[in-house]
Amino acid sequence: MANSLYTLCFIVTCLLIGYAINFAIGGLPASLYGMVTFTLILHLRICDASRVKSSISWGIKNMGVCFVPAGVGIINHYQLIKTHGLMLVVITFISTFLILTFVGLTFQCIENKNKSSQ
Repeated sequence: MANSLYTLCFIVTCLLIGYAINFAIGGLPASLYGMVTFTLILHLRICDASRVKSSISWGIKNMGVCFVPAGVGIINHYQLIKTHGLMLVVITFISTFLILTFVGLTFQCIENKNKSSQ
């Protein structure tokens, strides 16, 4: 129970920081700024990762519940999807392919630089 409260405090704090950053500079969603902040807090060891691990694992196991509202939203816009569904699928596949390609090539470049510098 104490670990869950510890985790909740850090997540809420990071989300509030995310909202503050979003209010100040905008650009990305506040929750994304909050996730980046939480990652930095874990990386800088401000937060004890071993105390957070069990709560985060539980959240990941039950993440499917978070997608139910999105599924209902899709059903509410059936006519729009019926009209533009094929284009949405094509755009999704192309953008996913481009992002994965970019990330893979970037990783290879970084790895090659690291190997050549050693």
